[in-house]
Amino acid sequence: MIQAFPDITDETAVRVYLRPFGIISGAEAKRAGRFGDGRPLAGGEAVFDRCELIVREGGRIASVVARVGEIGDWAAARGGPVRDRIDRLVDHLTSRRPPFAGLSLDKPLIMGIVNVTPDSFSDGGDFADAGDAIAHGKALAAAGSDILDVGGESTRPNATPVAEAVELARVVPVIHGLAKGKTPISIDTRKPGVMAAALQAGAAVINDITALDFDPESLEVAKRSGAPVILMHSQGDPQTMQLAPSYLDAPLDIFDYLEGRVEACGAVGIGRGRIAVDPGIGFGKTAGHDIEILTSLALYHGLGCAIVLGVSRKGFVGRVAGARDPKDRLPASLAGALMALDQGVQILRVHDVAETVQAVAVWRALRSGTEVKTTGSS
Repeated sequence: MIQAFPDITDETAVRVYLRPFGIISGAEAKRAGRFGDGRPLAGGEAVFDRCELIVREGGRIASVVARVGEIGDWAAARGGPVRDRIDRLVDHLTSRRPPFAGLSLDKPLIMGIVNVTPDSFSDGGDFADAGDAIAHGKALAAAGSDILDVGGESTRPNATPVAEAVELARVVPVIHGLAKGKTPISIDTRKPGVMAAALQAGAAVINDITALDFDPESLEVAKRSGAPVILMHSQGDPQTMQLAPSYLDAPLDIFDYLEGRVEACGAVGIGRGRIAVDPGIGFGKTAGHDIEILTSLALYHGLGCAIVLGVSRKGFVGRVAGARDPKDRLPASLAGALMALDQGVQILRVHDVAETVQAVAVWRALRSGTEVKTTGSS
């Protein structure tokens, strides 16, 4: 039965989005595939058969949940920009993602956090010494981290900016020490000078909370390097971002911003296969915004890139769970991470690697219906 689709009065001023619904995997997904009802989510094992079609025109937002084929028929009948937009979104939602930093996305990847800072929100000072940070990174790799994310500037709410020379002095020795191992290293920075020096020291990925938007030179550094990049959304800077964050619709506004940054990368030759996107939980968002984003994560597959999520120990999970100390938020963090995996998120950025590896292994076994062995299993 054809659904009642939202009205569009001005196709030049409308924005259209698709959020996958009915995501299933394992034996259910295989059956859906056999009967032609399922579309592969990001080219993976999970499938979806419906989408929420969202139409935003001016201040009006309307939506309907329908089968993908019905939405395609509606778009084809309209023709023009709406048809082209729907075709592009469906292609992005279903296309297989290439390896990221040389790592297959056929299973969730774990990005372990190595904060070489005195003031990060949950482990500031724990690994400020280069030797301690290197030892910590090696321990995370041994525990199953697929990528090590090294950062030398805290970007927690109210954090004071760090001079580039200070940030370099913190991260470069650590990257040198960790680059001797087999685990790819990501540099967590918004400064192009730090990006370039970190890549020269052995980092393989650029992870920027400003989506390469903090400094005009960042795009050029990323382009020249050939390195994969993580584009994260943040509203405001660390000193002001939590004062009064505001959105017309948080999930859609963030989609629009990230889509613009993906297009900016494409304009200089950085293709989608080199890009992962991160909606930036806790960066210029209230707890309400964070929850809206987390329940809409599948929307971001429409960008055609891998998705990174960093919910580990964040303030909103602490508020929801009643855990004041960030180091007491592991159960809450795992709950957010597993919900993200149910929506097809490919990369989890976490503090607690060993515990997350265990949780993901059980999640994979339950979703697939078969046992999944992990390193060190008996």
